Amino acid sequence: MARTEGDTWDIVTSVGATALVVSAMRAIEARKPEPLARDDYAQHFVAATKAEAPLFSELLEDPEAAQAPDIQLFSSYLGARTKYFDEFFLTAGNAGVRQAVILAAGLDVRGYRLPWAAGTTVYELDLPKVLEFKKQVLEEHNAHATATVLDLHVDLRDDWPTVLKAAGFDSTQPTAWLAEGLLPFLPGAAQDLLFERIADLSAPGSRVAVEDFGAPGNQADRMSNAMQNEEGALQRIFKSIVEEDAPPSSLWFGDEREDPARWLTGHGWTVEATTAGELLKRYDRVPLAGEHELTDAMGQSRYFTAVLGA
Repeated sequence: MARTEGDTWDIVTSVGATALVVSAMRAIEARKPEPLARDDYAQHFVAATKAEAPLFSELLEDPEAAQAPDIQLFSSYLGARTKYFDEFFLTAGNAGVRQAVILAAGLDVRGYRLPWAAGTTVYELDLPKVLEFKKQVLEEHNAHATATVLDLHVDLRDDWPTVLKAAGFDSTQPTAWLAEGLLPFLPGAAQDLLFERIADLSAPGSRVAVEDFGAPGNQADRMSNAMQNEEGALQRIFKSIVEEDAPPSSLWFGDEREDPARWLTGHGWTVEATTAGELLKRYDRVPLAGEHELTDAMGQSRYFTAVLGA
């Protein structure tokens, strides 16, 4: 079923289930001899949904399945993405930023695993069912936050700035914003409004990190087509969370939208961009190029960070 305005989900359906995909891949990455990022809670989220979403647990319980080329590729891709955004937050902290906002936080546990500077507050924004599931699993495993973590139950298509400010967010202080794996799940107008709101709430010295799939018909569709065409565990996983015969892109909105990097540049932000392929080279992983449709599609995914000047 195509996405609609105001649709909703829990952790095992629709958009929510994509957070489980990411957790499964992070768990697989964490088990590698030299993981790009280590998320020890990811496996617990997968285990907690074994009854409703068994494919994810089967992947972690079967070493042979986890070694499949498509799974190794996708876990490396998400490992690089995770490391890149981890480094973004640590750099922001070293620059004196003490507010972090994770938009559509899903099963992100950076508030529990990164060494945040003293006095840092991490605001996590997402739908209630998603954040409640995460909190329950973390409590069951005695997780301890490494910053002040505030869960804000709000849809990013709604008036989230009001919710954020009501929770104590200070727009006069610099902020580190994260939009990881988010943009394709927003309608174009909501994405454009998202960056307008970020700009309005940002003091000089604020930073934003973004995973950008580009305009409709570009990177998002290449990724969807590759996942649909590449037979293997990854294809089965995505088929399990969309309607029969629907492509992964059925989870995304395909309408027109602004280029966020260009928009931020035009509003006083200094942007630095890279791709997944470049990151994997930087992190000494096998480059994503030339072997399969999936490798080429993933390798072209773009990430960027931006800093707001005075």
